[in-house]
Amino acid sequence: MLKAKLWIFSCLTKDWLSMQVVISLLTISMADTVCQNQFIFLSFIFRRECYEYMYAKPWAAVNDFYSDLVNGRSSLSDLFGAKIQTEGDAAESPDEYAHDFSLPEDQLGRWARVTYKIILSYHGAYFDGWQKQPGLNTVQRLIEKSIGTFVDDKKAQQLKAKGLPVDGMVVVAGRTDKGVTGLNQVCSFYTWRKDVKIEDIERAINAAAPGNLRVITVSQVSRAFHPNFCAKWRRYLYIFPLSEGDGGEQNICSGKILEWRKSETTEDSAEEKAEGSPSEIDSDMTKKLTSFSVTRVDQLLRHLEGKLLSYRMFARDTKASRNIGPPTECFVYHARATEARLPCSNKDHADGVKTMCIELVANRFLRRMIRVLVATVVREAAAGSEDDILLKLTEATCRRATAPPAPPDGLCFVDVGYSDFDPQICFIP
Repeated sequence: MLKAKLWIFSCLTKDWLSMQVVISLLTISMADTVCQNQFIFLSFIFRRECYEYMYAKPWAAVNDFYSDLVNGRSSLSDLFGAKIQTEGDAAESPDEYAHDFSLPEDQLGRWARVTYKIILSYHGAYFDGWQKQPGLNTVQRLIEKSIGTFVDDKKAQQLKAKGLPVDGMVVVAGRTDKGVTGLNQVCSFYTWRKDVKIEDIERAINAAAPGNLRVITVSQVSRAFHPNFCAKWRRYLYIFPLSEGDGGEQNICSGKILEWRKSETTEDSAEEKAEGSPSEIDSDMTKKLTSFSVTRVDQLLRHLEGKLLSYRMFARDTKASRNIGPPTECFVYHARATEARLPCSNKDHADGVKTMCIELVANRFLRRMIRVLVATVVREAAAGSEDDILLKLTEATCRRATAPPAPPDGLCFVDVGYSDFDPQICFIP
């Protein structure tokens, strides 16, 4: 029984609550309540430690940088040291959904409808996410309220008859959670009015939340354009602050866990020797658990590239399995990590704040998928897991196999593409 107990313990320290540990626990006799209680204790502690470690980071510098990005005071080139072009910057790029101005102006019915594409930036720390919700300060609510003046007369009368506010209706390329910043978010709305001017749309939205919401461009597009359904890929950036004294390696596992683990093995040391358990394995496991490098995170992420996988184990607030509806599979084009210096006006950080930047590009992302993936890859890098651990976790059957979501402060929706993905546009080669 002790050998089984120690084997589970080694698995815990190596793979951090992998599903193999859960399965192995079920093979132990139910009479061994001490072992079960220890497993439950470790499950809670490891998840709590991961959560506390993530949220204890100095996120103020990241929030300040994102605020500067939104207001045009800084750019991603300042972070990566090279000229960066996003889809929002590429004004000269061809747009297959551009409005055909050769069509006759006297069109009637549905053909008279005019669709506008809006590219905008917003600072996530100011908003309660994108999705409009009662009583919350969301991006969608502010934009729809701002464009209410451009609603056609027929629609306005219908809304008033129902006792509803005369607001517009926008659709978006990708909804973001509370605290997540959007750098080149794309949304659209349509109207039957012919007197709407692009500069009026820009002025109305920019006045909604100065300093936290800014329009980059507004353009008239084809009726066939839909920000979400027409998108071929989406790109996110996660900035994770690193401590200066760590040299790129972070201590995740607290002393309490290591002390608890040490006391357990010391208590049964005589029995361990009788069972023939090698103490050097225990030492090696502890060493793997206590640090991670950015290079190792990059190595683990690269195994996701070019694969169509189900990421339901990395999603939150969604059903673990679906029998109907759209598939949960995502195709990851690009998944990389690198170390970078975050520009900072603080005199104590004249050289910038050391950070780990994770760039992810995929055809779609599930709810909180990126934040869970970031926290999990950091955890697995610290645990010294095998190279394909993220692939194995996609096949798990319980979401406890993955880590709690990383803080939203570090996440940014960079841009969305409506043409085939080109690896040359990536920040991290």
